[in-house]
Amino acid sequence: MQADFTLDLRGESCPYPVIYTLDTLEGLEGGKLLKIITDCPASFRNVPEETVKRGYQLADFPIKNGQDILFYVYT
Repeated sequence: MQADFTLDLRGESCPYPVIYTLDTLEGLEGGKLLKIITDCPASFRNVPEETVKRGYQLADFPIKNGQDILFYVYT
């Protein structure tokens, strides 16, 4: 999947992955695809929940790649 922007949040503990993701999404124009990379285990649930609550759309289910978790979200 080809993202328009990538947000690398590895090393950030919760709640920062959610906060930074929402801030970044608010700054992007509509129709863009944001790739989020995090290694915070709580993000697996928190990032999808909070982005969908605010009207954004997940492009796919979260993907675990070792300790990393990848999300793709449309603005």
